[in-house]
Amino acid sequence: MMKYIKSNWLIRTVLGVLFFVFQNGIAQGHPRLVLTPKGVKEIKSQLGKVPLFDASVTEARKEVDAEMKLGIEVPIPKDFSGGYTHERHKKNWLITQKAGVLYQITGDKKYATYVKNMLMAYTKLYPTLPLHPQERSYARGKLFWQALNDSNWLVYMSQAYDCVYDFIGAKDRGLIEKDLFKPYADFISIGSPQFFNRVHNHSTWGNVAVGMIALVMDDAELLDRALYGLKEDTLPPGMKDNDGGLIKKEGQVTGFLANVNEPFSPDGYYNEGPYYQRYAMYPFMVFAEALQNTKPALKIFEYKNGILNKSIYALLNLTNSAGEFFPLNDGQKGMSYYSRELVSAVDIAYLYGGKDPSLLSIAEKQRRVQLDNSGMAVALGIKNKLSKPFLKKSIDLSDGSNGEDGGVAIIRNKNNDNELTLVLKYAAQGSSHGHFDKLSFSYYQNSDEVLQDYGLARFVNIEQKGGGNYLKENATWAKQTIAHNTIIQNEVSHFEGDFEKGNLFSCEKYLFDVYNPKVQIISAIENNAYPGTDMHRTMVLLETEGYEKPLLLDIFQVDSKNSNQYDLPFYYLGQMISANFKYDTPKILEPLGTAFGYQHLWKEGIGKATIENTKFSWLNAGNFYTMTSATNPEDELLLVRLGANDPSFNLRRDAGIIIRKKNTKKATFVSVIEAHGSYSPVTENAVNAVSSIANLELVYEDDNYVAVTIKNNNGNVNLFVLATTNNSVTAKHSLKIKDVMYNWVGAHYDALIK
Repeated sequence: MMKYIKSNWLIRTVLGVLFFVFQNGIAQGHPRLVLTPKGVKEIKSQLGKVPLFDASVTEARKEVDAEMKLGIEVPIPKDFSGGYTHERHKKNWLITQKAGVLYQITGDKKYATYVKNMLMAYTKLYPTLPLHPQERSYARGKLFWQALNDSNWLVYMSQAYDCVYDFIGAKDRGLIEKDLFKPYADFISIGSPQFFNRVHNHSTWGNVAVGMIALVMDDAELLDRALYGLKEDTLPPGMKDNDGGLIKKEGQVTGFLANVNEPFSPDGYYNEGPYYQRYAMYPFMVFAEALQNTKPALKIFEYKNGILNKSIYALLNLTNSAGEFFPLNDGQKGMSYYSRELVSAVDIAYLYGGKDPSLLSIAEKQRRVQLDNSGMAVALGIKNKLSKPFLKKSIDLSDGSNGEDGGVAIIRNKNNDNELTLVLKYAAQGSSHGHFDKLSFSYYQNSDEVLQDYGLARFVNIEQKGGGNYLKENATWAKQTIAHNTIIQNEVSHFEGDFEKGNLFSCEKYLFDVYNPKVQIISAIENNAYPGTDMHRTMVLLETEGYEKPLLLDIFQVDSKNSNQYDLPFYYLGQMISANFKYDTPKILEPLGTAFGYQHLWKEGIGKATIENTKFSWLNAGNFYTMTSATNPEDELLLVRLGANDPSFNLRRDAGIIIRKKNTKKATFVSVIEAHGSYSPVTENAVNAVSSIANLELVYEDDNYVAVTIKNNNGNVNLFVLATTNNSVTAKHSLKIKDVMYNWVGAHYDALIK
């Protein structure tokens, strides 16, 4: 703790000195945030010559012109997300920001007039507003049901105001700042300390909102508040965060710089996961751009070894082949780098991160750019054919501000048009958006999920479903351990489903080895999810002879001081094809359990493993998959489906298979996921629809080693051995397995032995 306090004191001291040096005024006039007078001149000189930028201008003009014809409306706020007033005020901020930019780069005064009239309408409305009538949020806004959306509004409206600052007369500017912007900034900061003084994507938006308007108004006090957070004497006693984020308190740094420093690991991974990293990257990057334009001495793009630009690469790697973010934590499926936040972030990272040509290939896919100098730089790079492919390789992204809180491993095997991707999550809790899912994984073939992560339980901005907000099932199902492909002990979630407990611990990486592209390994350990129980999961993406596609080997070892029940679910998408075990289908469906998410699963099939290998196959998106598991006769096999205790039908009706081991202290789950064959509804032909694995066997296990063999139908046998207590790359090992001695150097051994 003393080291932490000293470190943060040093950050505050050094940056405070820098801030004091250049806080007294801003060198250039307006605009000064994402656009500058010099930048606007350069953009104008290129208009009509750069196709992608010109197309983006045309698209913006079409959208803004259509809204201008409808006139200006600033309704009295009353709705949740997705409701009319919410969406109207949201549309206002988006259109007004674009109108301001269009005024600067086209010179058409109709856009400036529109922005001025919009701001004057809000200047008249805002002083009359009480807190929003919807009371769900821990920090209610005025225009919106939560202060987060109020901050969104100010981030965008600050840019609009900056663009028309000189167009608006001094008298009207004084009125707008006195009655709108200054009280607005005060409300979301000192008026909402439980929102503003946190390390969370919410507070990032709040910090940036205050910082952006501070830069426009040349308000040093507001800028200090934005960069460093609220002073301790402004915080109410006993302030408590009821939304799970970490509120910064006495002796700790807060504000924008803390939100840059703490959530990001040195690799650029954001602790809340890629869905919320995507959301937060817009304020992070546009404020950084504004700071670079107004206060270059801060060197914000060099802060924490250039973490902001580095984080864009992490985000792009956290996507499948279609550019969709892996739905870790509270992540909505389908969100991708085609979002407006990533258009902006990629453009800014390109201009301020050394003009990496691989980012141009992402921008080409996005097919639009931000209307500023970063967007022009990208569009020029594409016009000049500088683009190079962005190659997503196997990568291990650390978690935690110092990279010491576990991580997320992404292992890829790509051959021609087929790509298999494993995502193993062994990270920290993930702030308020984290799930209780230590050592969970998801698996993709190209952009299709083979074994899925559920993501969030929410219909974002669909008012009919819980006001467009998180549903109660997000807590009762999506966050619970049973919702993920990882071990659950005694039907109780990791850390008993307690955020405060979970937030204290993270997993430990044991091994990440992708040196050989045909044998790629991630292995991690979790010793705190259940007191007295150690869990060690090792996953191998193995490309070998005798199989159509690479195999995914999963070895999950669990060892406890007490006898327990262990459940390991696998949630597949598609249609079950076959199973080699007998099971009963009850006439009356019953929930699998009563709590920790079990209450939401129907027991659709109940069976037992009667032979050494359990096989389960399914068909999804025209591809066959088979899971082969090394099982014991006493293992139970449960076929389950979501939907129990869900009267509002908020949950998807996804299916899964659970391998259950009862009354044991030590257990090892060994499975192989095999992608094979295809089915065409046009030709009605099923090709290679049957598994090629003849036998899967746990051939050796003691306190120091675990060994598995995979035999195919042609008699080929692959052996994989892991030294489970010594991960040194130089350690020498000798081990006899079935009367054969194997010698090797390093943490693992693999070979085709027959």
